[in-house]
Amino acid sequence: MFTFPDLVTSPALLKNLAAGKFVTPTPIQAEAIPPALEGRDLIATAQTGTGKTFAFALPILERLGPSPARGPQALVLSPTRELALQIHESFAMLAQGTAVRSAVVVGGMNENAQLRTLRQGAQVIIATPGRLCDFLDRKLVALAAIRIAVLDEADRMLDMGFLPAVESILRRTAPGRQTLFFSATLENSVKRLVDKHLKDPVRISIGAINKPAEKIDTHVYEVEQDVKLSLLHHLLDSGDGSFLVFARTKRGADRLSKRLAAGGVKATAIHGDRTQNQRNTALRGFQSGQYRVLVATDVAARGIHVDNIAHVVNYDLPQQPEDFVHRIGRTGRAGARGVASTFRTRGERKDVQHIERTLKIRLTERETPTGLRREEKSSQSGPVLAAPNPSHSKVRSFQPRRRRFAAAG
Repeated sequence: MFTFPDLVTSPALLKNLAAGKFVTPTPIQAEAIPPALEGRDLIATAQTGTGKTFAFALPILERLGPSPARGPQALVLSPTRELALQIHESFAMLAQGTAVRSAVVVGGMNENAQLRTLRQGAQVIIATPGRLCDFLDRKLVALAAIRIAVLDEADRMLDMGFLPAVESILRRTAPGRQTLFFSATLENSVKRLVDKHLKDPVRISIGAINKPAEKIDTHVYEVEQDVKLSLLHHLLDSGDGSFLVFARTKRGADRLSKRLAAGGVKATAIHGDRTQNQRNTALRGFQSGQYRVLVATDVAARGIHVDNIAHVVNYDLPQQPEDFVHRIGRTGRAGARGVASTFRTRGERKDVQHIERTLKIRLTERETPTGLRREEKSSQSGPVLAAPNPSHSKVRSFQPRRRRFAAAG
């Protein structure tokens, strides 16, 4: 079994790993770090929560060395601000005691502060494609000296429409750069990008990338729309720990978090319409335990990497089956056990069947508890829970229905 001293030699890196109690590399780290240190191009796929950030951060820091030249030499592209900020935190922790500095280049935050860090000589740029392209177009940053480029969660970046931006960015880096692709899935669009930009890459695949981790208990409840809130309260009352709850739309996320708060649950929401400061505050509050429940949309939740999330709830079904894997991968991280509950209305049976067929999984049917209350609207006091509705107490068998997925917000 590998330990980190078997992979990296920098005394500062080893000291920082030991201080953080990181002793044994995860499988993706053990397989990706050696070829990355050799300067090989790399395409690595692994399930969410398997430690991909260290798998590229450690080789970058080791290769830049203890006294790197000033100015950008390594680039990490991320699909979301939240993920970019968390990658930046990992670099800052690992780089203590070295001369390597990283700069974040993302939208929704003060650009003057970002430019100031770049001009002070940061060697690593951690960026979202949109803001970096903006800086490039305005000639505020140059990438000609970039010799290591990383695309983290490449599949999601392309899903979000960043392909033209990614292509433009890679064209402006050094021709002989090392390129590392890290992705939870390897879809056709990612394969085309790999074929175009990687030279004889090492291919690493850890686990079944299109399936949930084995240590996540996945199950489904059949429940009508107006009983979902009562079922969520039941799960909160009967379980421990923090809950990450997925809503399909931004409006739905706000509405659900307010209803939970009105019922005495410490809850907040995160989605694309909230300011960066609001998103940071919500995420910090969730990480610290100030909020027990974080309600999120898929796009905003892509950057949520919080340890020890006990329970993920699909309050609304995801748009795509692949999003199901990304959602529930927020629990059961780093070898821990997790729970993922999916709420399905009777009309969504075919949608769940489609998820199961696509991912080659089977969700365990759970009987919906008796005594749940229907949600009713009150013009004065807002939503209330009405008397128990016994008709929602049993899970029914599947019935065919034409597949549909609602639009996201």
